[in-house]
Amino acid sequence: MFTWASLALVALLAACATPRTTTVDSLGISFVRVPAGEFLMGSDESVQALAAAYPALERSRFEGLSDEAPVHRVRITKPFEMSRHEITVGQFRAFLRRSGHVPESIADGTGGYGYNPAYDPATSPRRDAFEGRSPRYSWQNPGFAQGEDHPVVNVTWNDAVALARWLSQQEGRAYRLPTEAEWEYACRAGGTGRYQHGDDPAGLIGVGNTFDEDAAANWPAWRDRAVPGRDGHAFTAPVGSYTANAFGLHDMHGNVWEWVSDWHGDDYYAQSPVDDPTGPADGVVKVRRGGSWHTWPLYTRCAFRNWNTVQTRYTLVGIRLVREAAR
Repeated sequence: MFTWASLALVALLAACATPRTTTVDSLGISFVRVPAGEFLMGSDESVQALAAAYPALERSRFEGLSDEAPVHRVRITKPFEMSRHEITVGQFRAFLRRSGHVPESIADGTGGYGYNPAYDPATSPRRDAFEGRSPRYSWQNPGFAQGEDHPVVNVTWNDAVALARWLSQQEGRAYRLPTEAEWEYACRAGGTGRYQHGDDPAGLIGVGNTFDEDAAANWPAWRDRAVPGRDGHAFTAPVGSYTANAFGLHDMHGNVWEWVSDWHGDDYYAQSPVDDPTGPADGVVKVRRGGSWHTWPLYTRCAFRNWNTVQTRYTLVGIRLVREAAR
């Protein structure tokens, strides 16, 4: 009989027994080998337990998490390589220069989203926290300063797939987006808590760039939802600025949301195969995982699922890649 503890031990022993081999490709993307293993995917926490852990949030937010259940056993049957960090501005710039790809935010002329301190969310039909869509915003300008080592944002799912396809051709290796199961397995890295460090939301200040007091200074109405403490980054942070998880992966919580390959399905977990699930055969929106620098702690948990259309570009959304392991 499998339990949370036994499956966690399987994954953790695999991580400890397998050397953290790291390779760097021609774009300077560093990859970490993630071992095969098993884990329990999803969350079955009650509304009451979540309400106690996140007292600043409305009860309705906990009632809308049914797609995280049921918790189910997943076996990742083959090792894979995952980028140690999210794809950076500099790496994306090099990809565009060498490939000729034109990001969707520029190609369709509608731009992306960005931070504007003078923007009033009440002027948006959706009351969006960011201004857009506007041609003034793109991967080059999210409305705040970014260095070459910051994670690229305002990139669509299609842009991410184009990057993976081009790298596959250049490197002679199979690059792709992670499956949702691979992503959660890599995020948990043998753990069973809400986060890589355990269950306490306050612990996020050391492991990821999420909505803390620095970010809340720009959204004072949400200050009570912020992680206590300051990390010095009101917006994106240089990749790798926070503690890695047990697999050696950085920024699995926060900094930017990361696209995965799966279509989203509310009831997919109830019918998911055990071995290497890849999500529904079709759908309307693609899943993104991990939260961002502007994301409250509830939504940066390992199990939380969010989604957007493949054309969505946003100031909080970026890319992490998988490369299939060499034999």
